[in-house]
Amino acid sequence: MREHLDKTIDKLNEQIYETYLFDTKLFSELNEIQAKSGLLYDSRPTCPFLRPHFLSRLQYDEIANAAETIAEAFESLAFAALGNDEILARLDLTEKEKRMARINPGYNKLCVTSRLDTFVAGNNFKFLEYNAETPAGVGDQMQIEKVLSHIPRIKDFLARNKHWRPKPHQLLLQSLFKTYREFGGRRSKPNVAIVDWDGVSTESEFYILKEYFESEGFKTLIANPYELEYDGGKLRVGDFEIDIFYKRIIIHEFLEKFDENHPFVRAYSDGNIFMANSFRTKLAHKKAGFAILTDERYNRLFTPNQLEIIRKHIPWTRKVEDCRTKFNDREIDLLEFSRRERETFLLKPNDDYGGKGITLGWETSQSDWETAIANALQNSFVVQERVAIEKKSFPVFAEKVTIKELLVDFDPFLFLNKVEGGLVRLSSSSLVNVTQGGGQTALIVLEDI
Repeated sequence: MREHLDKTIDKLNEQIYETYLFDTKLFSELNEIQAKSGLLYDSRPTCPFLRPHFLSRLQYDEIANAAETIAEAFESLAFAALGNDEILARLDLTEKEKRMARINPGYNKLCVTSRLDTFVAGNNFKFLEYNAETPAGVGDQMQIEKVLSHIPRIKDFLARNKHWRPKPHQLLLQSLFKTYREFGGRRSKPNVAIVDWDGVSTESEFYILKEYFESEGFKTLIANPYELEYDGGKLRVGDFEIDIFYKRIIIHEFLEKFDENHPFVRAYSDGNIFMANSFRTKLAHKKAGFAILTDERYNRLFTPNQLEIIRKHIPWTRKVEDCRTKFNDREIDLLEFSRRERETFLLKPNDDYGGKGITLGWETSQSDWETAIANALQNSFVVQERVAIEKKSFPVFAEKVTIKELLVDFDPFLFLNKVEGGLVRLSSSSLVNVTQGGGQTALIVLEDI
């Protein structure tokens, strides 16, 4: 089945190359559609690709089922940490983050919306990070489809092959509304505020979501934290009363600037605002959570099924510290082993985004690697085992079409721990991230291949 899929896509790549090699008129039209659709990172169009990423139904379902299991495992970890100071300490939350995490958000699920960053290699896949607090890209699938549907070869291919297109933007709104009801909200069409700093690089997506939310009857405002006001009953921006606080701002960035006297924090502490995702999600968002999942000392936190999926699909991870631990059932000195096996590992900050602060051992000199380990010891970092990642051929346009071998990062979106589609990022470098110069395309699931 996989071989048949690969041959089918290779043939499509050839057809696209031959048809559009020097079609600068098409390229200009595609960039114009992206600009109008908000598919920009800063001012750069994010989809220079002439086809979507295809998965078979079998592989998509396997990834989705595993992702849902891992999301439930992270939920178990987070709630265990709230009741166990030793587990909580392993996550390295700041004191402010701990205080905020202990506030009950008013609903049961940890994450209303989340994302698992995933590398696929053949029939295998590994989850590398869990964006549990502010996953971006939910609105991009429907916008990239507008771009790709402008390409006749893609329209013809999809007409000839039974396929499924995910609708993560719909599941986002449904999940926000469902959880708002659980919180106790009663308005039939609650007001939504999308909150982040002014001018962030992902701002264009806020307008995509605002347009969709309002098309469904939900008045929506894009706001920054400085605009928020609280009168002891309602959180608002001017005359706009907020019912759903859709948090896109990063928690630690917010808490670095504000304390418990901020209007939003007071409303949240009083139980007077529904927020998604809540401050509590920081417990699962920290990359040190992967160290707990893969450390046999904490197996008691997880079900047998969760442990099986963890073993298969979570790379070995540990907090960077001077300790002894186990690697593949062998006891090791963590620092000495990490230094010696440089090409096997990478270092990541416990809580950052956009690929910042990551050191790839296999792309680093020994001296620089040891310096990175020394820095990691002085801060909050994890060391994680390198995983395989496959390259796929994609037709890319600029002045002409070229076929490039690109690394593919498929990151399933979860809504109340159920998968719907995912972010597809492509890059020629080992850090497959839009903030690091990569791009993105849409996901299409082929039903009969």
